[in-house]
Amino acid sequence: MHAIQQSLKKHILVLDGAMGTMIQKFNLEESDFRGDLFKNHPGELKGNNDLLSLTRPDIIHTIHTEFLQAGADIIETNTFNSTPISQLDYGLEKEVFNINYESARIARKAADAYSTQSSPRYVAGAIGPTNRTLSLSPDVNNPAFRAVSFDEMVDSYTVQIEALMKGGVDLLLVETVFDTLNCKAALYAILKWREAHQTNVPVMISGTIVDQSGRTLSGQTTEAFWISISHMTHLISVGLNCALGSAQMRPFIQELSSVATCPVTLYPNAGLPNEFGQYDESPEFMGEQLESYIKEGWVNMIGGCCGTTPEHIAHFKQIASRYSPRPVPEKKT
Repeated sequence: MHAIQQSLKKHILVLDGAMGTMIQKFNLEESDFRGDLFKNHPGELKGNNDLLSLTRPDIIHTIHTEFLQAGADIIETNTFNSTPISQLDYGLEKEVFNINYESARIARKAADAYSTQSSPRYVAGAIGPTNRTLSLSPDVNNPAFRAVSFDEMVDSYTVQIEALMKGGVDLLLVETVFDTLNCKAALYAILKWREAHQTNVPVMISGTIVDQSGRTLSGQTTEAFWISISHMTHLISVGLNCALGSAQMRPFIQELSSVATCPVTLYPNAGLPNEFGQYDESPEFMGEQLESYIKEGWVNMIGGCCGTTPEHIAHFKQIASRYSPRPVPEKKT
């Protein structure tokens, strides 16, 4: 049993908050994203947050440290868009290995500095959905068209996984899943990596319910999403994140908890974005919602997505410390 699985049996664990939200607070310019490494790159790089692991590693380390100081048990690498498919938009697909490797090393160094025997800290290699979809056509006039193939998606994820593992992550987090076929490509790449390296790295999976209809972008209900990915071995949690605020998550996290035979994770946005694109849910408001879900016995791990800060995570940590985790039902045979 992996150490994180032992921790999940004893405590409600806390994930970190929003890397992008924290980066915005630094008011960075194009020069920060370019650094010396990419000062002559032909395209604009501002907004490519993952690149900061190479050009401003000090900022990424600071953000990890702030979340660890707030009490996060698990921090995510700064690699949400670090696949060749996603980095192609910036002309940086050849830098993907370096971005993932350095991101993992930065997070590993920060986590190790705060880890103790009684309170171990873990690093999750963040694997985002990419900016392509395998299930839907981007061309309304050609429903059969796909901008990427399954094999291309697998190859793209494989590069990321190899670098994250070499950089020292404890587990892999396939998150913000809006298309389950994309997720399956990531899981297949993980299975291939495990087989090649004779190891069983733990995996977390987190889907995204895009609106109150209760479905992912590719059309699955929460229960259908679980059924689609429940075959994955060494799956230490399934969950929901992003898109919705903490209160809007209630029916969907309840549904997931009722069917999942592994620990359940929830890390919602700090509400829906306002007219200025900001997220308004306070640590106290989000904490009330998450505490109610804990009392219902629905979750094993909590955290925050867009708009959440170390203040949110510190409040969540206080709440989590007062309760026992959701009992995990046995898998039916």
